[in-house]
Amino acid sequence: MERQGGAGRRLGGAALALALLCGGAGVAGAADCRSGAEAERDWSGCDRSNLMLSGADLERADLHGADLSLSDLRGANLTGANLQGARLARSSLAGSKADGANFAQTEGYRTNLAKLAAKGASFRSAELQRSSFNGAALPDTSFEKAELGRADFSGASLANNSFVFANLARASFKGAKLAGKLDFGGAYLFLTRIEGLDLSGAAGLTQAQVDIACGDGATKLPAGLAIPTNWPCRFD
Repeated sequence: MERQGGAGRRLGGAALALALLCGGAGVAGAADCRSGAEAERDWSGCDRSNLMLSGADLERADLHGADLSLSDLRGANLTGANLQGARLARSSLAGSKADGANFAQTEGYRTNLAKLAAKGASFRSAELQRSSFNGAALPDTSFEKAELGRADFSGASLANNSFVFANLARASFKGAKLAGKLDFGGAYLFLTRIEGLDLSGAAGLTQAQVDIACGDGATKLPAGLAIPTNWPCRFD
């Protein structure tokens, strides 16, 4: 009886350890990863790449660290969702709603964010090179320290945005609609296209930044800054 009791205890202990290992570390998360899209869904760390999720309701969903690369999220509801550190390479969020969403430290490349509605969202330290924000509504949204080389903000609605220490090399703001001031403190503006923009109320702009950017005779600069002699830039 003594030996049977010891064996039972050992078996029970092994089962408990296995349950803790699976349940605590993987089973619940794996089950969530296989679940369908819905509001407040927990897909944190999940592989949700290359999926058709257009029109999905993911309001307030936890998507931090998820792989959404190549996925179709056009017209999705991402209001208040947490996408911090998510991977968005070549995914499409065109026409999606993402007011108050957290895109901080997302990793993307050629991500389609055209006509995204993202009031009060955060793209702080995001890496979204060559991504499109064409026609997006981005009031009160932060791009502080973001990597936005060759990003396209053409026709986007901007107001009270922070581009502090952002890399905007060769990004385009042609035709952007400004309803509030932008903060470019410490931003890198090499060949950044600001033709026709009224930046007279912009914060943080220096002559050195303006000298390497690309505007034209219709660009308005803050008081004390001069239009460079090399404007407009020549593009091959």
